[in-house]
Amino acid sequence: MLSRFVSGSVRNLEREYSCTVRLLDDSEYTCTIQRDAKGQYLFDLICHHLNLLEKDYFGIRYVDPDKQRHWLELTRSIAKQMKSQPPFTMCLRVKFYPPDPAALKEEITRYLVFLQIKRDLYHGRLLCKTSDAALLAAYILQAEIGNYDPGKHPEGYSSKFQFFPKHSEKLERRIADIHKTELIGQTPETSERNFLQKAQMLETYGVDPHPCKDVSGNPAFLAFTPFGFVVLQGNKRVHFLKWNEVTKLKFEGKTFHVYANHKEIILTYFAPTPEACKHLWKCGVENQAFYKLEKSSQVRTVSSSNLFFKGSRFRYSGRVAKEVMEQSAKIKREPPEIHRAGLVPSRSCPSITHGPRLTSVPRTRRRAVHISIMEGLESLRDSAHSTPVRSVSHGEAFIPRSRSQAADAGEGTAVISDEAYSPSDSVLPTPVAEHGAELPVTLRQINGAPCSIEEEKESEAGTPTRGDGGDFGQEGVAGALSEVEQVNKFVLSVLRLLLVTIGLLFVLLLLLIILTESDLDVAFLRDIRRTPEFEQFHYEYFCPLRRWFACKLRWVGGLLISK
Repeated sequence: MLSRFVSGSVRNLEREYSCTVRLLDDSEYTCTIQRDAKGQYLFDLICHHLNLLEKDYFGIRYVDPDKQRHWLELTRSIAKQMKSQPPFTMCLRVKFYPPDPAALKEEITRYLVFLQIKRDLYHGRLLCKTSDAALLAAYILQAEIGNYDPGKHPEGYSSKFQFFPKHSEKLERRIADIHKTELIGQTPETSERNFLQKAQMLETYGVDPHPCKDVSGNPAFLAFTPFGFVVLQGNKRVHFLKWNEVTKLKFEGKTFHVYANHKEIILTYFAPTPEACKHLWKCGVENQAFYKLEKSSQVRTVSSSNLFFKGSRFRYSGRVAKEVMEQSAKIKREPPEIHRAGLVPSRSCPSITHGPRLTSVPRTRRRAVHISIMEGLESLRDSAHSTPVRSVSHGEAFIPRSRSQAADAGEGTAVISDEAYSPSDSVLPTPVAEHGAELPVTLRQINGAPCSIEEEKESEAGTPTRGDGGDFGQEGVAGALSEVEQVNKFVLSVLRLLLVTIGLLFVLLLLLIILTESDLDVAFLRDIRRTPEFEQFHYEYFCPLRRWFACKLRWVGGLLISK
């Protein structure tokens, strides 16, 4: 206790803090911030460093000592939000996925979104069938190493790079075939745009999964996309609600509710911890405001409380999607230069580090990517990759369309994968460097998470502390709620109702006494005053109590006058 007090006092005396933000290309931006600096100050510094104007799609994510992820609130002090000791470590990530990423105004914005979706693909958050996976990986190769050159790219060169949690030899050959024959001559910008167009059509585009359990105890992943609220379970999208159908999001403890159709609860899920449930609720509030509202002036403070108990209050601060697109259309400047670095082969060494980049790529613009080697993972069967509905195969002509229209065309339960949806870092926080060595390598391999400590520091996956990466673990929340938890919850609800009832009765009794002892001349009060019970209460209890209070008041008044 004393050490905590002393460390807290020392921290309060510090006037400046060191802060490191890991960017989407895995480079780091380090700066010094004042003790009272707000999140907006740090965010503006990073955007200025990146020469980024369309910045409303991005946010800064950090993890607390309990390994719970948070988005940095721009209107609050950074030091008050961070529960860990400085120096602080955070990550720049896409917070609100653009509904049509290929239509973004500036190339620098498209490039950063491209890097984010590439991370989603690698960590298993973005699912796709094998043919789409090969095309997406080929686009990445073309954008980052250029045209196929037999002198620089020997046989099997595509197998040296890791694009997905698992690879099969057939998939690697298909990636190389597309890169060699179909993408020759595409510039990095064109390849990135084609990549974004393809990714945008997938069912899990824009999904940042929150692991939960349904009322039956089955694992599920909840997510908020540009088009609405999504629930993924097994290999299916079991629920999809457009933003205009969602009327309210609410949480209480570990329980998360979705209201729709005139405030009728239609969905209930259970998060692993109350903190995770609150983070889920805040993400939902922000996404709903960003995508649903027409103007930021329509944003209102949202409360999770009910009639009698105070809950959490939260308000989204920032522009909404429509305002962001209108502002982007007004941008008129020379396109900023983008510094791209080449891909680093993932199997050239036991683990990927910040080693030398490929310098033989004939481009002035290169981009960096750090991908870990996935030793010990079984080869993926050709049919084992995801199979999204309504995705466009390579042979078909690409026709841009709204995902909301595509959602209308499909059924409520859409098959999105041949395998269960299990992103490797869905239950993991943004990087926590100090814990990377605690986890056995075999467990990280099972999870599909990076094998090296360096990759552990820089990937968006933090450190799981239990079980399989797509689940909470066999301990923790193994079912919806255990019987004991259900009983405790019921008893707590009854006690709350009892306390509210007693409180209301007490308030009503006091109000009745005040009214009857007052000079109000009302018929029903006169009738009460004439009853023997009231007269007995008045002379035996009320009058002595009034005299006692008057005596005490005179005594206090005398003391004040004498002083």
